[in-house]
Amino acid sequence: MAKAKDKDKKETGGTIALNKRARHEYHIDQRFEAGVALQGWELKALRAGRINFGDGYAVVLKGEIFLVGTSIPPLISASTHVVPVDRRTRKLLLHRQEIDQLIGAVERKGYTLVPMAMYWKANKVKVEIGLARGKQEHDKRNTEKERDWQREKQRTMRSHNREA
Repeated sequence: MAKAKDKDKKETGGTIALNKRARHEYHIDQRFEAGVALQGWELKALRAGRINFGDGYAVVLKGEIFLVGTSIPPLISASTHVVPVDRRTRKLLLHRQEIDQLIGAVERKGYTLVPMAMYWKANKVKVEIGLARGKQEHDKRNTEKERDWQREKQRTMRSHNREA
């Protein structure tokens, strides 16, 4: 007989935010999962789903990687003894080997580090960082054409299957 699941346990996994613009603007070659050093008021705001990735990117400073330009607006009910700064620079937590690999790609090959998604994992906040190259305008048009063609192909297949 199967064991009953604990109803007391909360499901903590889940996506907080996705950066859809990154897939449109960049070719993503590799992805890394990084922890984020956050303050208490930021965690409360993330639980409420308040984050804006749009202009965010990661930068290398003194052998460490930081998340810059990501906005986490504070809640009104946040602590009064802390002065919240919504666009502060946040440190990304990675293994030394991963940091060295990212530094090499950014400095030698001209890649950009772009935040792709933010999510909960085992009650911790994780950020998926993409090692990316910028797309040219014609690349964006080709991607759009390919997407439209796939959509049209699906419609045709569905209508054909209904008739059969």
